[in-house]
Amino acid sequence: MPRGDKSSYTDKQKRQAAHIEASYESRGVSEKEAESRAWATVNKETGGGKKSGSGRGHPVDRSSSRKGGKLGGAASASRSAAERSASAKKAAATRKRNAAARASK
Repeated sequence: MPRGDKSSYTDKQKRQAAHIEASYESRGVSEKEAESRAWATVNKETGGGKKSGSGRGHPVDRSSSRKGGKLGGAASASRSAAERSASAKKAAATRKRNAAARASK
């Protein structure tokens, strides 16, 4: 298996890496560096690629995700009450709109 081959990763791991990579890119990290960091994070959390078979599992380490969530929460808390309220109203309107769209199907 060539170096960098992602065939031994599960679909979930590939999705995780894609989401992490998109997050880094949205913060201005280069595409190549974002991909590298994303896979490093997936490897740290899940222990690398997973293949089926008995005895391969071990606990998932969510420390990286937890750290990112805490940092995101800190950023949210630093916003003013008016900004948080506007965001909440926008989210409620989106949920209402999506629920109506689902009901009409």
